[in-house]
Amino acid sequence: MTTLGSEFAMLLLVSGNWHTLNRLEQGLDKLCEDDQLTVAIRKTDSKPPEEDRMPYAIDVVALDHEGIVYNLAEFFSSRDIEIADVATRSYAAAHTGAPMFAVQMAVNVPSSLHIAQLREDFLEFCDRLNLDAIIEPVKA
Repeated sequence: MTTLGSEFAMLLLVSGNWHTLNRLEQGLDKLCEDDQLTVAIRKTDSKPPEEDRMPYAIDVVALDHEGIVYNLAEFFSSRDIEIADVATRSYAAAHTGAPMFAVQMAVNVPSSLHIAQLREDFLEFCDRLNLDAIIEPVKA
């Protein structure tokens, strides 16, 4: 979500059958009737499979601070690694109450990348930012 003065912008990805999506679209149209809300809808197709990419799961935990997701995204995008999914959450540490931040990512790694080198680079990157992280292949 982005703040624009006193306005907010939000991106929401939704999937479902045609009937459910049509009902959602009609409901959003009703919410927009008083001009307090603007909605832009873009329908997309399924992404074609990329056989030259390997799926990996990333788990990161750290003391909450600005820029964690941005830095992770920059690390992966600079290596042509596609970020397929990102989930984050904030919570208080169990015994200390310190503000914590967790990130789970699904990424697709080009088969041309050497995995051992990627893993080493990623762990060094996380050490520099004081992030506790795991990168592992997604098993079917």
